[in-house]
Amino acid sequence: MAQPKRRWSKQRTHKRRSTWKLETPNLATCSHCHAPVMPHRVCPTCGYYNGEEVVVKETAKND
Repeated sequence: MAQPKRRWSKQRTHKRRSTWKLETPNLATCSHCHAPVMPHRVCPTCGYYNGEEVVVKETAKND
């Protein structure tokens, strides 16, 4: 198997890796409660997706 003839310099390695960066996630707004949510996912605060209630959220009772 072929091996590299010479070692890559640190500068060349850093230049190559300069585009490896994290991107911020794209957030959409919930159509029911207007909270920021990931697209195509059920809203964690209200349980709605595409205008329909998918997950029933229970309200906290103060006893």
